[in-house]
Amino acid sequence: MDLGPMRDGYLYVPASYRYTAPSALMLMLHGSGGHAHHGVEILQGLADEAGIILVAPTSKFYSWCEMPHGPVLDARTVNMTLEHVFARYAVDPTRITATGFSDGASYAINLGLTNGDLFQHIIAFSPRFVPTEPTETRNNPHMFISHGMRDEVTPISTCVQRIVAPLEHAGVDVEYAEFEAGHRIPPSVAQQAIEWLTRASASARETRRAQSREIQATREG
Repeated sequence: MDLGPMRDGYLYVPASYRYTAPSALMLMLHGSGGHAHHGVEILQGLADEAGIILVAPTSKFYSWCEMPHGPVLDARTVNMTLEHVFARYAVDPTRITATGFSDGASYAINLGLTNGDLFQHIIAFSPRFVPTEPTETRNNPHMFISHGMRDEVTPISTCVQRIVAPLEHAGVDVEYAEFEAGHRIPPSVAQQAIEWLTRASASARETRRAQSREIQATREG
């Protein structure tokens, strides 16, 4: 995707996609110094199996929200990326996930917490920090966080104490997974995240159906 000078992106649509059946969408944000295609490569095979559209933009600078104008420029890039997909493909608005690795995971958490009406789920692979103090959340987002026990960038104790614990204290539904490796996304963890997303999405749909039945029963009563 051409998103302007120095801000290209990649879009992957699984072969199973059909316009008549709105698809799940995953926004994938790369790590510091990374590139958009890294996000697509990591999850492409799993997206085929799960029928998920992947879209991955590139940050304006070395990482997300850097430099004085970084937050504004990166937000515009994300908006352009999503608008590009929404204009061309049928997307299920209840199955949009903010996903990222490292600095991109931190940015995905920030996007998900501040835009809970858009992102129902958040997947954060080895996040380095929580950009803002999560004092409250919108629409009770569901979150999957993974972290390596031998992470050489952000110690696992930092992730537990400064990321997972504050999020849970703020009322975020967090599933936390540790693995025996460093700062990376092992294939088994990527698979675990997609399986979690499939379960969480199905549970959310069932909850909405139950709420709809209750509302209908109240009206009829």
